[in-house]
Amino acid sequence: MGILYDYEDVVLIRQAEKPGDPTEITVNCPDKIGLGCDLCRIILRFGLSISRGDSSTDGKWCYILFWVVGKPNTRWNLLHKRLLEVCPSCSSASGISYYKPEFHQQPKPPDVFLLKFWCYYDRKGLLHDITEVLCELELTIKRVKVSTAPDGRVMDLFFVTDTRNELHTQKRRDEAIYHLKDVLGDAMISCEIELAGPEVTGCSQGSSFLPPAITEEIFSLELPNGHQNGSPASNTLIVTMDNSLSPSHTHVHIICQDQKGLIYDIMRTLKDYNIQTSYGRFFANAKGIFEADLLVMQADGKKLVDPNKQNALSSRLKMELFRPLRVAVQSRGPDTELLVANPVELCGRGRPLVFYDITLALKILKIQIFSVTTLTHEVSYIYMLSK
Repeated sequence: MGILYDYEDVVLIRQAEKPGDPTEITVNCPDKIGLGCDLCRIILRFGLSISRGDSSTDGKWCYILFWVVGKPNTRWNLLHKRLLEVCPSCSSASGISYYKPEFHQQPKPPDVFLLKFWCYYDRKGLLHDITEVLCELELTIKRVKVSTAPDGRVMDLFFVTDTRNELHTQKRRDEAIYHLKDVLGDAMISCEIELAGPEVTGCSQGSSFLPPAITEEIFSLELPNGHQNGSPASNTLIVTMDNSLSPSHTHVHIICQDQKGLIYDIMRTLKDYNIQTSYGRFFANAKGIFEADLLVMQADGKKLVDPNKQNALSSRLKMELFRPLRVAVQSRGPDTELLVANPVELCGRGRPLVFYDITLALKILKIQIFSVTTLTHEVSYIYMLSK
């Protein structure tokens, strides 16, 4: 493990031979804390589910194997490129690649662009159709402000970043506007894309108008009292830690109900706690029960022996697996307000495709949205007013 002859072989994708069979994704590259989280995030962003996985590392190089299932129209070449981008770099000499230690520097935050357009009228599913186009264009939605005027016209403000870092070019902007016009049709009045200045970005954050009780519940990182121990709902949520099975690692065993993005939630939590995963095996059975075995250590190479640290990590894992999304519904006069929140990584990135999934669900339910606001707190926060 660790010797590569072609940089492209750092990530290998072997597509399924039969419909319904999983596709294998193999990653063999220098290791770093949080690599599993970064890889799982990209896989989730492409709409794929991880059905099984294995990972191991010798402290410098890692070998990771994912079995994924998902959409038949997955852009595998683009997925390969995006996975390759998050793998630590190698240096090449005489055709042989070897590990090159990296000096960790805070990357420059991506430029935020304001996508602003007016529509003559609204329709059910319009917001999801726009969101789908932006996802296909690899434009990441940071914040959204949607409002409907009394005359029925709609103003949409999307604050986005560009995965390709090309939105400053006219060609890329024309491409985005072309695809948006294609989905909006004659409903579009105008569409503009511009670099968002600090004052505009600051105004987009807005403020929360939630009642204190809902704010406390939806932003809480603690398990509800009824689910701490012994309740029927928590019987399929087990997190245990054992230091007796390995001389140098803490064994973490997890059993829970399978759900979308589950492995990402585990890896994100470990990354936030600066925990290194030396070995991992996880799978979901036919009954929808997920099981994972992990051998982990702290960043200093030591076991996790402090009971307080163990309890903190165990509680946080249980919380993230119990409810990765916080959802609340309340009435506002004749309208209904839907609030959805999910934790963000320490680097500020929220869970992929949350806004996409929400708008898709409301489109399927034929619920019309006439106002949307997204905010950033300890969690990514979205609220929608619908009729």
